[in-house]
Amino acid sequence: MKQLKLIFMGTPSFALPSLDLLYRSPHRIDALVVPPDRPCGRGGQVRPAPAKEWALKHRVEVVQPGKINEENFLFWLKGKEPDLIITVAFGQLLPPAVLQLPPLGCINLHASYLPAYRGAAPIHRVVINGIEYSGVSIIAMSPELDAGDIIMQEKEAISPFDTVGMLHDRLAVLGAALLLKAVEALAAGTAKRLPQEHAEATYAPPLSPEDERLDWNRSATEIYNCIRGLNPCPGAYTAFEGKRIKVWRAARPEDDGIDSTHQPPGTIIAVGKDSLTVVTGEGNLTLLDLQPAGKKMMDAGSFCCGYRIEPGNHLDGE
Repeated sequence: MKQLKLIFMGTPSFALPSLDLLYRSPHRIDALVVPPDRPCGRGGQVRPAPAKEWALKHRVEVVQPGKINEENFLFWLKGKEPDLIITVAFGQLLPPAVLQLPPLGCINLHASYLPAYRGAAPIHRVVINGIEYSGVSIIAMSPELDAGDIIMQEKEAISPFDTVGMLHDRLAVLGAALLLKAVEALAAGTAKRLPQEHAEATYAPPLSPEDERLDWNRSATEIYNCIRGLNPCPGAYTAFEGKRIKVWRAARPEDDGIDSTHQPPGTIIAVGKDSLTVVTGEGNLTLLDLQPAGKKMMDAGSFCCGYRIEPGNHLDGE
């Protein structure tokens, strides 16, 4: 099998298992391309992306163009003469000048079972929407978003208790193994390509602040899925007396035998030792872990004691 010279483009922690596997393979990561460092966190400190930290630790060259089509960057990339360019959660579409450069093309590891959930937030959206499976896909990149031919893909079941963080970590590992398998197939000349069924495509747009706000008019199941689909980042929220409260965990909805049809959505109808139950647009939802603004996460019972929550109190979205 031919040893390939690789250029890797990726940014967040989702890319790390792929970097690790490729680094230990017979192939060579010649350089890592990441966007410029940006401020993050409450303090607005400029910190390197997880992929850049990995590259510095492993002494892999790092290049950070402002834009992928910059003339200086394209000149540098041509000089590298890569056999293959790989993107994993890179966040930018590659221009034709880059797509046409490597002899083996450009491939992308996408965190969904394409053509479902193309776009920026496939892992969040699939959990928020209560879908029972997701997956990973290795595609030959094209000018259109996540629309290239499928080289390989694999499904992954989603438990009703999975958070987006749990699914993210599993897909990162699953995707890394599949990516290495695809790279080896490309090196051996045995890789196959299957066009996507574009008519069946669905999209996963970036999360907006509105996606984080719990709407108690929705069903208990929809709200439950939203909570786990935003855990651990960015977190779902509601409010009590005008102050935001992050909601990190809830019990899976089931028939609790409490008739709440006469109560408006958002009404607290039960307070337990470590929980509180809220009326929704359809059914009731028991919240377990909450975090008032500026405080540490706590169980719902401690929140109720500290804020003197009683049945009849109301939660709202702001």
